[in-house]
Amino acid sequence: MNEEREKARDLFEQAYRAQMRGELDRALELYRASIALHPTAEAWTFLGWTLSFQGRLHEAIEACRKAIEVDPTLGNPYNDIGAYLLETGQPADAVPWLLKATEAARYASYHFAWTNLGRAYERLGRWEDALKAYGKALEVERGYDPALTALRALQARMN
Repeated sequence: MNEEREKARDLFEQAYRAQMRGELDRALELYRASIALHPTAEAWTFLGWTLSFQGRLHEAIEACRKAIEVDPTLGNPYNDIGAYLLETGQPADAVPWLLKATEAARYASYHFAWTNLGRAYERLGRWEDALKAYGKALEVERGYDPALTALRALQARMN
């Protein structure tokens, strides 16, 4: 069992390196091989991320759903589903996913979820909620430029 996990981890790392080099088809192949040996929420999430780079957002969402099935405590797939729904023009559908990301037990980048939540609220015309979400992103990660830029632009629009 440990051997399979180690091999799956090695394949995951190879996939990530391929993805960062822009070798997306190779990355997909390696993520799938990693998942076949030992499925993890991270591998499913990164598979989804790679699919999103190819514009395959519906497939990316499905991969993130599988990540959540494997480990519902990981925040990344919730945020990613929300981001993909934003990209497909569905901000109202994105909100519940992004809220789950902000509450996830295991997530290193809460500021991403708060910023995306702000974007969703802004698109829905819920400007006060958007301001709060951007502010929360900046509380979590001081100086996070996308949140700061969005906050300032929304404040200027409101004045």
